[in-house]
Amino acid sequence: MKIKLLLGMLSSIAFIGSCAVPSSNQKLISESSTKIENPFFSESSLYMKYPHFDRVKNEHYAPAFEKGMEDHMKEIEAIANNIDSPTFENTIIAMEISGELLDRVATVFFSLTSAHTNDEMEKIRSEMAPKLSAHSDQILLNGDLFKRISQLNDKKNDLGLNAEGIRLIEKYYTDFIRSGAKLSIEEKEELKTINEKIAVLQTNFSQNILKEVNALAVVVDSREELDGLNNASIEAAANEANSRGLKGKYVIALKNTSGQPAMASLKNRSLREKIHKTSLSRGSNGGDFDNRENLSKVIKLRADRAQLMGYKNHAAYSLESQTAQTPEAVNERLSSLAPKALDNAKKEAADLQKMIYAEGG
Repeated sequence: MKIKLLLGMLSSIAFIGSCAVPSSNQKLISESSTKIENPFFSESSLYMKYPHFDRVKNEHYAPAFEKGMEDHMKEIEAIANNIDSPTFENTIIAMEISGELLDRVATVFFSLTSAHTNDEMEKIRSEMAPKLSAHSDQILLNGDLFKRISQLNDKKNDLGLNAEGIRLIEKYYTDFIRSGAKLSIEEKEELKTINEKIAVLQTNFSQNILKEVNALAVVVDSREELDGLNNASIEAAANEANSRGLKGKYVIALKNTSGQPAMASLKNRSLREKIHKTSLSRGSNGGDFDNRENLSKVIKLRADRAQLMGYKNHAAYSLESQTAQTPEAVNERLSSLAPKALDNAKKEAADLQKMIYAEGG
């Protein structure tokens, strides 16, 4: 279902955090998008319709998003306002094939922002987050559209569909309900406000992660301290330092993980410790990139949304469509794993301490 897929892209990439590093040498293109053919406006002729990445410029994204949402909404309104009785083809299949332009630009844009972003793309991401949230809500909270889906769901077993078709109807029906389709008009407006705030906060959250990852890169004064790294890694650290104006030094850029790859090879224990503590400190250092306030607000808004939807908490809402289904099931599984995990952690700690003593630590 494209609508939920788009929401998934927006949510997971934004909140988990981008591990991309902005390209420092990418020049911003100043030419107007009206003077350049936008590659998203037509379907690619490449194998499997892969996009022409060599033709995509930063200024293509916003116009493609805007036109994509506009075209998609026209298609959705045509489906919702269709005077013919709802059928699998004129409702479900029609929704499945709608929004092609929006799907093209979103797939490329969010894939790149998670792998090779830059300042201009991050600005676009901030601008598009509330717009995409509003666009999704406009579809998922459309009463006429939900009525057609409900009618199909009521008679799904009498439509002569195979198991996949029946499952698709059920999925649409469930997703619309879980997105607030049965709420009152006033509750829907409140939900829209909550969703928009969450979209903005999650985008800010991930951008803070990216900025702090770059800001907290560890500066090393001498090559000797990098003993254990291979020549390619040392050269990369030197190049990173040069790009930051730190000629003669070395910079170990952090990855968006708690355990940094360089720690597995470095022999300098003090440097490993510094990298480890720096990595774990991200998001709670204070300053411009501190994410504690963003996180607190998202947690509060998620709780408010869950209660608005009739759930006890966000965990209950989130897990309902997952394998576990309930917080109680998750807690039961974690309780069964915790003793064994603790025993294993103690054993590993003892083994590590022996290694430390053996090295004279």
